[in-house]
Amino acid sequence: MEIGVPKEIKDQEFRVGLSPSSVRILHDRGHLVFVETNAGIGAGFSDIDYQKAGANIVPTAINAWDRELVVKVKEPLLDEYPYLDKPQLLFTYLHLAANRYLTEALINSGITAIAYETVELPNGKLPLLTPMSVIAGRLAVQFGARYLEKKQGGRGVLLGGIPGVRSGRVTILGGGIVGTEAAKIAVGMGAQVQILDINVDRLFYLETLFGSRVELLHSNTYNIESTIPKADLLIGAVLLLGKRAPILVSRGLVGKMNPGSVIIDVAVDQGGCIETSRTTSHTNPTYLEEGVIHFGVPNMPGAVPWTATQALNHSTLPYVMKLADHSLDVLEEDVALGKGLNVKESRVVHPAILDVFPDLR
Repeated sequence: MEIGVPKEIKDQEFRVGLSPSSVRILHDRGHLVFVETNAGIGAGFSDIDYQKAGANIVPTAINAWDRELVVKVKEPLLDEYPYLDKPQLLFTYLHLAANRYLTEALINSGITAIAYETVELPNGKLPLLTPMSVIAGRLAVQFGARYLEKKQGGRGVLLGGIPGVRSGRVTILGGGIVGTEAAKIAVGMGAQVQILDINVDRLFYLETLFGSRVELLHSNTYNIESTIPKADLLIGAVLLLGKRAPILVSRGLVGKMNPGSVIIDVAVDQGGCIETSRTTSHTNPTYLEEGVIHFGVPNMPGAVPWTATQALNHSTLPYVMKLADHSLDVLEEDVALGKGLNVKESRVVHPAILDVFPDLR
C-alpha cells in the first residue's frame, strides 16, 4: 500500500505521523511510504533519516496526501481540505465533536476517516489517546507553574512553596489519565493537590496511588464551587469519549478565583470544560479572562515533539500496519480499530459523534 505522511501545519505542531523507525518497519513489509520534505525536522528526524529507512521524500503536501493511506497527527486544517479525496483512508486525531465544519468537510469529501482518540479496547481503554494524555497531563503542571510566575502575569506563586510559606494549590477536574499524570507532577513539585471525579471507583483507585498526598473529592456542584476559588492552578481534564466536554465551571466561578491564577483546560480540544475557555495556540497560548490566565492550546504535546512522536508511534504503528496490510477489511476483525471509524461513505458512523450532530446521520 502507498502511505502518505504530510508535514503538520497546525501552529507549532512539530510532531509527525510516522517516525523513521516506523517507516523502516512498514518498508520491510513491502509498503511504499511517501514523506513530505521536512515533515519530521521539528521532531528531530531529517529527510536523510527517512530515506535511510526506505521512505520516498516528496516535495509538496499534495504528493504526500495523494496516497491510499494518509497518516497524520492532528486533524486536517482548512488549507488541507482540498487534499481530502474519496479513495483515501485518513488515520489521525480528529476530535470531531468540537468541530462541525471539519465533520462536514470529511462527509462531503467521501473520505474514510479513523480517529486515534476513539480507538477503544474491549476493556474501555483508549490505546492511542493514552500516550498523548500522559504527556498533556504532565505538561499541564509544567505550563501552569510557568504562568504562575509574576513575569508571565501570574500570582507569583511557587507551587512547591517553601518552609514557612504555603505551597500552591492545584485543583484537577477529572481523575483519568490526564488528571492522574498532572497530579503526579504536582505532588512531585510539592503542591497541595485536589482531584475531583464523578466516578467513585476511580477515586478509590487514585487513593491506592496517592494515599493522603492528594485530596480526592466527588465531583459535584458543591465541591466544585468550594474548591475552585482557592485554586492557584486549575486543570480541566474531563473526557467523554467522542463527545463535547461538559461545562463544569461557570464564568461566575472563574471570577471568584484570585487574580493571576491559572487555568489549563486540557479538554479544550473537545470544546473545554470551563465556560471561559477557548482555543489558543503555541504562538499565542494565553489570554486573560475574569482576571485569570487561561491556557487553551489543543495540541500541548506538540511542545515536546521528539518525545511525543515516538510515544505516539509506539501505540499507532500496530494499527497502521493492519490498515496497510488489509485496508478496511481489518475493521471487521479488529473491534478496537473498528470503533475508531468516524466517517465512511459520506456519513458519520460513530455513535458518540452522531449524538452531537444527529442531523448528520
